[in-house]
Amino acid sequence: MLARLYAILDVDLLSARSLAIASIAADLRAAGVKLVQYRNKQGSAREMLRDASLLREIFPPGEDLRLLFNDRPDLALLAGFDGVHVGQGDVSAEDARSIVGSGRWVGVSTNSADQVIEADQTGCDYIAYGPIFPTTTKLNPDPTVGLASLTAVRSLTSKPLVAIGGITRRNCRSVLDAGADSVAVISDLMQASSDPNIAQAASRRIAEEFLSLLR
Repeated sequence: MLARLYAILDVDLLSARSLAIASIAADLRAAGVKLVQYRNKQGSAREMLRDASLLREIFPPGEDLRLLFNDRPDLALLAGFDGVHVGQGDVSAEDARSIVGSGRWVGVSTNSADQVIEADQTGCDYIAYGPIFPTTTKLNPDPTVGLASLTAVRSLTSKPLVAIGGITRRNCRSVLDAGADSVAVISDLMQASSDPNIAQAASRRIAEEFLSLLR
């Protein structure tokens, strides 16, 4: 079963807010977050595997925790992660599956009903749909789809549906009500602060608020 809160650790955003990935990850773990994706669009394979090693220590295997790698099924396998998430411009879900094997998760991003139908016909484990609301965490985001569209595509698949894009504590409940099984959150989990201790405490508190709202 997919966790209600799907935390995405975006390295570019963490860097822009002067936040350390290990500190924020430890904070999310302490709050009770069980599903995390590592996203690094600019780093080298060596940098990504270094981060992945830190995350695997914080979220160890075999404890009902899931770590997913964005875009790179090869690195997900090398890092011992629990799966991979691929977008429309990345390797296909089936190619990702052939790399990570049957025991790991494969998730797929979608932005339209046609893409949801196509993803449903693959062997992916879940489908992400969005952006539901306007988002600033991507340089060239797909068009916003909205809650009504989320409700419409819910009937197109029996696979778990993850809503993504602009989701905050204010609107997360409405996203579940519209048909999502899980909400992916990036920006609202991480607050910038000149004091890393304040930032870390804030991330834990925010994650706990999300978990409470999503029960």
